[in-house]
Order: sequence, then C-alpha cells, then structure tokens
Amino acid sequence: MSAWTFDRDAVKAFRFVRCGLDADTGVAQLVYAFDDDPEMTETVSFPGAPFAFDAPRQTAVQGALQLLHLIAGISYYKAAVPNEIRIESYDIDARTAALLETIYENGLGEFAYRNGLDLRGKIRFPAAAASAATAADAAPAVGLRQHALTAIGGGKDSLVTIEALRRAGVAQTVSWIGGSQLIAACAAHSGLPTLNIGRQLAPELFELNRQGAWNGHIPVTAVNSAILVLAALLQDADQVVFSNERSASYGSQIVSADGRSTGEVNHQWSKGWAFEQAFGDYVQQRVAADLQYYSLLRPLSELAVARQFARSSHYDAHFSSCNRNFHILGERPANRWCGVCPKCHFVFLALAPFMPKLRLVGIFGRNLLDDAGQIAGYDALLEYRDHKPFECVGEGQESRAAMAWLAQRPEWKEDAVVARFIREIQPQVHAPPLASLLEIHGEHRIPAALWERLRADFAA
Repeated sequence: MSAWTFDRDAVKAFRFVRCGLDADTGVAQLVYAFDDDPEMTETVSFPGAPFAFDAPRQTAVQGALQLLHLIAGISYYKAAVPNEIRIESYDIDARTAALLETIYENGLGEFAYRNGLDLRGKIRFPAAAASAATAADAAPAVGLRQHALTAIGGGKDSLVTIEALRRAGVAQTVSWIGGSQLIAACAAHSGLPTLNIGRQLAPELFELNRQGAWNGHIPVTAVNSAILVLAALLQDADQVVFSNERSASYGSQIVSADGRSTGEVNHQWSKGWAFEQAFGDYVQQRVAADLQYYSLLRPLSELAVARQFARSSHYDAHFSSCNRNFHILGERPANRWCGVCPKCHFVFLALAPFMPKLRLVGIFGRNLLDDAGQIAGYDALLEYRDHKPFECVGEGQESRAAMAWLAQRPEWKEDAVVARFIREIQPQVHAPPLASLLEIHGEHRIPAALWERLRADFAA
C-alpha cells in the first residue's frame, strides 16, 4: 500500500472487476479498482454455510450478488467520482443501469453538496445491447418459505417493527450487519432468532482517504438492503423488512446566503419511498418473484412511530437512536445517549408527548428540553433560522407540532427550550395539530393481507 500514490483528480475510470460467493464458507467477495491501480476487495460474510442451491435459486443468488456488487461499489466510486464506469465480468441491461444511476446520484446527494460537487447527469452505468442475457424475462418464484429477515438498527423504529410483526404472527429473524454490541444486545432482548452478517470494507479505501480521496455520506441503507436481499435467498426467507417511515422521504431544504432556495438534499434518501419502490420492484421482477422488500412503517410519521414505541417499556434500557454510538469502534459505549446530537434531540422531543416525563428522562439520563445549551440544535429541527440537520430525523412540521403540544403542558412549558419556543418561535411559525401527523396514510409495499392486520394494530 505504501507504494500506491492516489490522485483522485487524475482517475479516469472506476472498475467493477468481479464478484463471487463461496457457497462452502458463505463469504462474498466484491472487487473494485480505479484505472490500473491495485484491486480493492470488500468481503461480506453470511452465516449458515455451506449453502446448496437448485438451478432457479442459483440464478437468483447470482443476480442478487451482482446487484450487491454494483450498489456496494458506491463506497469506492465516491473516492474519485470519475466520468467513466466499467463493468468487467458481466453485463447489465438498461433498466439495471437506470436503477444504479438513480441510487448513486440521489444517494450521494449530501456527499456532493458538502464537497461542492455537481453529480447530476454525470453518473452513467454502461448498459449492454439487448440480448438474452441482459434483457431477460421477469424473474421466476424460487420457492422461498414464509419468513421475514427484519433489519434491526438498535433504535426505536426497528423495535416497533419487530413487535408489530410478532403480534401479527409473522415468523422472523432479527438481522443486522456489522459488529455493534448495542444492536446485538437489542436483538438478543427481542428473544427471537438472530442473524449477524459481517461486512469488511477493503482496507485500501482507508489509504485512499489518507491520500485525499473525496469522502462523505453514502446511502448505507441501500447497501444494507442489497446485503439482506442476498441473505434472504441464502436463509430461505421470502421477506426483507425495514423500518423506514414516511418522514424519511423528506429532505433538508437548502437556502443560499441571499435567501434563495437551492433545492433539497435528503440525508436519508435510501430510507425514502422513492428508493424503496424502485429497489423493491426491481428485486421482485429481476431477482426472485417471491422475494418481497418493504418497510413496515412507511405509512407512519416519525411521531406515529414514537407513539407506537411508547406503548411498551420493554426496550427502554436497551435501545439507542444516537448515531454517535455507531461511530465508536470497540466496546459498547457506557452511555447509550450522547444528549447533544440531532438524533438525541429529535427522539427526546418525539417521545415526549407519548410517555410520562419521568420515564423519558430516565431513558436519556437528563432532560434535554431543560438545557439552554441545546437551543441551536432544536432550532434546526424546527427549521427555524436553519435547515433540517443531515441526520435521520423527522420533518420540521413534526418537531414544531410536538413542541407546540409540549408548550401547552404544565410539566413541560417552563423547561428552557420549550419556554423559549413559546416566547420567540411560536408566534412566527405554523405548527400543525399533533393529531394530524399521527394519521396512517400513504404509499407502501407491505403485503395486503399483512397490512390489514397491521393497520388495526397501529390505529389502536
């Protein structure tokens, strides 16, 4: 590695070199390179090997593996964002190219904004001419059993999904990627079967970063979705279930220094409906007809999810939505909530209308709304003199509705952040009624029979 000099501005092409899955070990290798530079190999380790497939399942596995190779490549492509993309060991058709261009352009939206780059219309995947290999008919069903791989992230949303599926009688395996001890503890507390998939980024990527590569946010949920689709085929499960609510489709409204709107940048684009619809449809039509990908919480707002979570205290001592915990390598952090990041700010505010104050303060270890030092963070959530943070937090109207509700409550209205909202912000902003944001509606990919059961449960 020391002899490799990387110049991001001199790179001409990004190469998808090859991918493979060892059925005996369960290890997938995803290989990439820039120009004639050394190869970079990422590994994804799937428990349960050895695996054996009939011909239809083998075809589906190969399709899912290539899809993972293509989507996971975003971590490496972004290091130089060259104009040319090459796919060297297989062909893709125009529909696959279009899906990837959508994921890369939108999923790198925040990355491009923070780095002052314009990627619109720049990213082009090479589609092969139509042939039997690249313009195949719709994928067949491969005989998957009725079982869900439910993604868990350690926060309130996935725990709401896990418990809703449990109440609906859906057999599930709680699944996550990486070595987070916090997520593992939450998964164990569910009492359900678990699946922990290993992912090891190519070490060369860290060397590129030291040598000045472009760096920044990538659509991690898109990568994790592709990993779990392949895992579902290996584990014989017909559903991959995420926990992204409808608020995830709403980005940060960016305003220039002179007050002009310059558009929207969505930190959590791959958690939004546009990604779920495009990716889920592609998987069902091109990988396996009986493999369903959906978010169980899509018709709910963040506030509606918070209300569902507050119904039970089962996970109070185990969950954390604080992203800082997932940036720390090594042992599980002693405190599950940092108390100063946008996620902590928002989750505290979202839960406040739905649980007793003593319980909420007990979860966080402090009252974030009675700390004047948190005012700037809450201003951003309220979209007051600032844009929504680049984090997985709810819409500005949700924060305003929750804060306005607290402003009417004797136990909250004198806390520093709430009192300042009453004094300075409430007269200037519109806050919709809290109840209006708890309504269940909107597009989703939840199987119809399951949704009929869930709708009644969520409305209870």
